[in-house]
Amino acid sequence: MKNGATTAVKREPVLIANRGEIAIRIARTCRALGFPTIAIYSEADRFSDHVKACDQAYWIGEAAPKESYLNVERVIAAAKKGGARFVHPGYGFLSERAHFVEACEKAGLVFVGPTAESMRLMGDKIRARETVDRLGVPRVPGSLGAVANAKEALGFAEKVGFPVLLKAAAGGGGKGMRRVDSAKELESAFEGATRESLGAFGDGALYVEKLILKPHHVEIQVFGDGKGKAIHLGERECSIQRRHQKVWEETPSPLMERFPKTRDAMFEAALKITSHVKYAGAGTLEFIADEEGDFYFLEMNTRLQVEHPVTEWVTGVDLVAWQLLLACGELKWPEIPARNGSAIEVRLYAEDPQNFLPAPGPVGLIEFPSGAFVRSDAAFSRQGEVSVHYDPMIAKVSAWAPDRQAALARLRTALDEVRVERPRKAGGESVGSLKTNLPFLRKLCRHSDVLSGNTATDLIARSPELTEFQNTPPSKEAVLAVALFQMLLDTESQSMNADPSDPWNLAALREGVRT
Repeated sequence: MKNGATTAVKREPVLIANRGEIAIRIARTCRALGFPTIAIYSEADRFSDHVKACDQAYWIGEAAPKESYLNVERVIAAAKKGGARFVHPGYGFLSERAHFVEACEKAGLVFVGPTAESMRLMGDKIRARETVDRLGVPRVPGSLGAVANAKEALGFAEKVGFPVLLKAAAGGGGKGMRRVDSAKELESAFEGATRESLGAFGDGALYVEKLILKPHHVEIQVFGDGKGKAIHLGERECSIQRRHQKVWEETPSPLMERFPKTRDAMFEAALKITSHVKYAGAGTLEFIADEEGDFYFLEMNTRLQVEHPVTEWVTGVDLVAWQLLLACGELKWPEIPARNGSAIEVRLYAEDPQNFLPAPGPVGLIEFPSGAFVRSDAAFSRQGEVSVHYDPMIAKVSAWAPDRQAALARLRTALDEVRVERPRKAGGESVGSLKTNLPFLRKLCRHSDVLSGNTATDLIARSPELTEFQNTPPSKEAVLAVALFQMLLDTESQSMNADPSDPWNLAALREGVRT
């Protein structure tokens, strides 16, 4: 990948203020560029793979995030103890906390990301809306700032028309968000969203926004030099979501392929905002686009995005490398990179595929697909534990191909090759109750609307078949084929799916044929 380096020099250490797959991914680029790495870990992550991926590692507290990964003083102390020069926040945790940026600067550390002022300006949803209004960028109708109470929220809702969204001013990721379809629902929704926002961000402020029906969530990857210069690296469509959280991301956007003029206008708007706030490093401007080609500003994420690999696929750019080299003053400012082909990413979660509720616990074995055009960003390589204390994402699986249909085919094959099993006792009996959304993802990439690019944010809601799973017995022919194949291999391996109640359990199939 293109890393934008100018000369090879001795690098100073980077503390990675995160965990799991993103910490491992950052460490990989650090190694490639020669930056020594420092990991931090909570008690729950003492034996995690991200700890092993770094040159040094420091314990920073108990499992609860506020005692560890959100504890600014302990993170800074670990950086100082390890001799760090740079701090890379990844995403989540402290990545969008302006006070953490200031704490790093006070300690003599270089924060790999935007300034505290840029973060406050665009990370706060209300200030961001004020900024885009001044710049003439269209935004979704609604309250400009936070509303004082449910009565005021109702006034705005009646003005713009139901349905509306109540949204947390201090954060994103679907936390503190409620859809409201009528006046009678608003008060209870307001109370629920306020509680959730307080719990997630320590701030219960909410604003009201018109709900655009059948919208597409399209975002623009930007990169700024911190002085007013900025480029974009194309768009990503992230419309397929559950519980207001993304589960599928791709580039280019199927919708924007139909509206190239809208795409160009979104690029222009994104660069106008990025330049105006003198943004430094990788950031993302998020927009809502409807099926008529109109678009509205949604928010800016002042950090690296979970879905950045799809942009890296089509541009050949290592975004983490660009972040690091900009931070140490070595980045040769790039032109807008050419984009080639199509890339799609899905998120593998430890969750019940029927209702998307988290299902944390131990993973006895996980195997990912291999291939020149398939990428797996995982929290652990063979086995590990999905902690109840953190996000239940296990991995991201992505694929690239010259066009979208070929990328879909490659992703389908890759997901069919993913293997996730529960832990086993010494005698081979599986234990635990591991559930993942892998069956859902396999269905999703074969869904007719996905194949056609009809991926508005209501896709999952209007497709109940995606979350219907039954242990339907396979055909007699399939039973014989699988069982005979296993017999010919003369193996007594356990099922490719660790659930013994699964009708495709190979051991059960062999026994059925023998009897």
